[in-house]
Amino acid sequence: MANVYSYGNYGGGGYSRFSLFSPIIKSLMIINVVVYLLQHWFFGLLTMGGTPVEYHLMRYFALQPIESGTLYPWQFITYQFMHGGFFHLFFNMFALWMFGSELESVWGGRRFLAFYLISGVGAAALQLAMGYVLGSGAPTVGASGSIQGLLIAFGFMFPDRPIFIFPIPVPVPAKFFVLFWIGIDVLSGITGADRGVAHFAHIGGAICGYVLLRFGDALRIFEAIDRIVDVFAGKRRVLSSSRKIYDINSTGNSSYGRAEQSSTGSSSGWFSSEKKSYSNREITQEDVDAILDKIARSGYNSLSEEEKKILYDASKKL
Repeated sequence: MANVYSYGNYGGGGYSRFSLFSPIIKSLMIINVVVYLLQHWFFGLLTMGGTPVEYHLMRYFALQPIESGTLYPWQFITYQFMHGGFFHLFFNMFALWMFGSELESVWGGRRFLAFYLISGVGAAALQLAMGYVLGSGAPTVGASGSIQGLLIAFGFMFPDRPIFIFPIPVPVPAKFFVLFWIGIDVLSGITGADRGVAHFAHIGGAICGYVLLRFGDALRIFEAIDRIVDVFAGKRRVLSSSRKIYDINSTGNSSYGRAEQSSTGSSSGWFSSEKKSYSNREITQEDVDAILDKIARSGYNSLSEEEKKILYDASKKL
């Protein structure tokens, strides 16, 4: 049974200074490792009706091509947690940690997870479409498409963050690394190079990631997800859904969006001084939005330790 595996070698990136692994990334890594061990070590040794159980797992949970007749809706999610080998898993999890940790610390766990999974769905959609058009469909597994979405987000939100890429001896700004990496996938997909790699899944994840950054809040995608989750959780949201995760305005500048104006005043004009005390008072939504605005202006490293702690604590409540 032919398989297309979405391999990706990544390097560099930022991560939260509050913990080595942020909560959602830690959970994603654990799930991926457990699935890998079950797939290749436990079920790989078992047979059912004379057929390895791993074959049935691939048939029903890997992303199957359209013409196979075994494409099911849940495969758009489950394929993201299956991998073709140890190094496939290792490089994807390494990239998830390197590029995703800081995004989760800024967005919060709920939005980060939604962005990650939706990027994977977009990656699957383009992979299926191009496989059908080119007649080269084969089962696809791996988190590379989801991670490409994170890579795009990282490049837009931290464009000048230095990334070290072996064997280049000097750091490369994130924006150039992203363009280079996407360019390789586009060229490889067009020329048919590296046929064992799902390049169109990578491209689909990157496109979906950009669309979510540019239009996700305008289309109320994250607000809808918040409402659905809140219904099942029976909880009131701590942070407003109106806060955009990213905004590209008409002048081409990038910034984190502010929450809507509240009856207590505007979030504009804050942080005229680089230091602001939050001690001995309750942290509000406006406080969090002001911190996000400061990141947009001066970068994550410009935050004080108190501001970093507030942002991290707020993200855990999502």
